[in-house]
Amino acid sequence: MKKHLYLFTTLLIAATLFTACSKDDDSVAPQPTPSTGSLDSPNLDMPAPKGGSSIIVTHTAKLNKNLAVVGVNYSVEWDTELHAQRWSCYKMYATVNANNVDRYVAPDKDGTLSPSSQYPNDPDLPEQYRFTKDSYKNSGYDHGHICPSADRISSTETNYQTFYMTNMQPQNHAFNAGIWEDLEKQVRIWADKFDTLYVCKGGVIDNPSNIISYLGSGQNKIPIPKYFFMAVLGRKRNDFKATGFYIAQDNHPSTSNKSYAATIAELQEKTGIDFFCNLPDDIENSVENISKSKMLTEWTYTK
Repeated sequence: MKKHLYLFTTLLIAATLFTACSKDDDSVAPQPTPSTGSLDSPNLDMPAPKGGSSIIVTHTAKLNKNLAVVGVNYSVEWDTELHAQRWSCYKMYATVNANNVDRYVAPDKDGTLSPSSQYPNDPDLPEQYRFTKDSYKNSGYDHGHICPSADRISSTETNYQTFYMTNMQPQNHAFNAGIWEDLEKQVRIWADKFDTLYVCKGGVIDNPSNIISYLGSGQNKIPIPKYFFMAVLGRKRNDFKATGFYIAQDNHPSTSNKSYAATIAELQEKTGIDFFCNLPDDIENSVENISKSKMLTEWTYTK
């Protein structure tokens, strides 16, 4: 049986101060306990929430078709005023990296937001914040997965949850099926080289100058981000290193993954998001403030 966890606006400040501790990344996260940063925190993928009009929705699921393991699939920060997700964060490790199931294909093809549609409303989002229609339909923009379907093919449930509307950002097709997909493949290659990879991704939505335009209107209004980011933290035993990508979705003169690489410090400046804040301070400072040249030598890029 899956459990769905809500951390509402009034709890967001507390979320920055409390993390749960667990020795095993693929176990169910216990209730939060006080921590000033720990290598054992199961929330190393989660940045500091913005607060205000935002809420956190965490999805749990059976993590592997062949194993009796239930745990966190991914989490989303949802801005209830902007009607958009600020990020999705999740972990990649052996249990969830397994290739066990096919990509979800919905029986309901008419563009509804029902549980049987291709892009259902998120059942864990409070009802008053859900969409009443799919503004992506016939808009010319793809439903751009932030936690990718291809990163969650270890079980039917984990894959299905990636199709929730709260895990989507509007992306033009050339970007979604082009360089963005290439960067997602790069992250999956890295995942095989670490014990755990902690990933946080999204579109930049907090500065109006970074919004191209909007889909829909009213409760169904969705901002179209100009820029997207990926923040990646790799752990091998107790050694950590981090990197990221920052990329506009409208112009790609280079097809090199490496050309879009960014340090965590650069991502934080560009996005206003405090990544990997649940690490002990010394490790957080080390992985954030690495020089760009050193970071590029520490990570192997496919192209």
